[in-house]
Amino acid sequence: MFGNETWQVALDALRANKVKAFLTMLGVVIGSACIVMVVTVGLSGKQYILAQIEGVGANIVYAEFVRAGVKESAVLSDELSLADMEAVRAGIPQVAEVAATREIPQTVVVGGVERPVALVGVTEGFQRIRNLVVLRGRFLDADDMTARSKNCVITQELSNLLFPAEDPVGRSVRLGELSFTIVGVFRERVATFGQSEIRRESVVIPFSLMKYYTDDFVRVLYAQAKRPEDVQSVTRQVEQMLRSRHRAEAVYLVQNLTSLLDAAKNISFALSIILILIAFIALVISGIGIMNIMLVTVTQRTREIGIRKAIGARRKEILSQFLLEAFLISGTGGVIGIAIAVLIPVMIEPLLPGNLSVPISGVSIAVAFLVSCFTGILFGYLPANRAAKLQPTESLRYE
Repeated sequence: MFGNETWQVALDALRANKVKAFLTMLGVVIGSACIVMVVTVGLSGKQYILAQIEGVGANIVYAEFVRAGVKESAVLSDELSLADMEAVRAGIPQVAEVAATREIPQTVVVGGVERPVALVGVTEGFQRIRNLVVLRGRFLDADDMTARSKNCVITQELSNLLFPAEDPVGRSVRLGELSFTIVGVFRERVATFGQSEIRRESVVIPFSLMKYYTDDFVRVLYAQAKRPEDVQSVTRQVEQMLRSRHRAEAVYLVQNLTSLLDAAKNISFALSIILILIAFIALVISGIGIMNIMLVTVTQRTREIGIRKAIGARRKEILSQFLLEAFLISGTGGVIGIAIAVLIPVMIEPLLPGNLSVPISGVSIAVAFLVSCFTGILFGYLPANRAAKLQPTESLRYE
């Protein structure tokens, strides 16, 4: 469509008006950058939420006893138990790991000083399901559970409070009537800010020892699905199993973390729509700017167009020349905008916490470039067509 002569004339015209061409393409720069950033922000947000959910625990299903019924009083058989946990382990093939917890408020005595803590009894699979990070020593193991060892692990915050300048591993703490040996210090991989059984100042002990403090029924039953696609199925099966093992009047809450992911997707979608509208407005404004500048250019170059037509330039060649100029303005603006949109994530990625990365979509880059070029051609067609329709005799008389 564009011959060598057309290219040369178009490039010469743009070089002669560098500032005008640059100011015209600013809107395209902003619009194309917005398109790439929309997808980048959406992908980054989704990746971040997934990382947070997997940090709390991947593929988790959790169950709690809510109430006995509308007008019923609770009985001990309504409570979740270790037998329920074992039934879930044995009866649901898609389950990779199960665990049970029970927490109560308690006080810890160190150096004759009492401090309030959350006492949490856990079964063996709890650390794996919740992705707890051991900072010192070790976590409770199978031997601690079966032998009912008076060992415990404490949170990092409690360690800093009780032993600010010492290694707590091997030290003893008194919890009520029992003394425990600290075998490890841990933290949550992703903080739940007290919304789980782990508080800032928690002491974790084997579940079998909770009977010395309270009834040894289960407060929260965890089941970890083998694959992400099994989570919904495991959720339904756990709920059905609990209903079959307890009274019909008892109500159990069985949930998973996919609702958080759905919420994150909705937020990401809403943000994407807003940013796409901004990008669309920027591109429309830039297109109108291109059209206005090209119309002015056609008026200013009326005599040049007449001379070209007088020496044999055809209507198609004039049309191609002005379309090419609009294409070069929008295409160059699109490339600059894409480069800026790619450079920003590359620059900020080293400043992000942990191993969080900022994915850049190749599809968004291609779409941004094509839309930018299409904008230039679409809005450049009217002035280009106007230039192509000018009569040589009238153009030569124009001053």
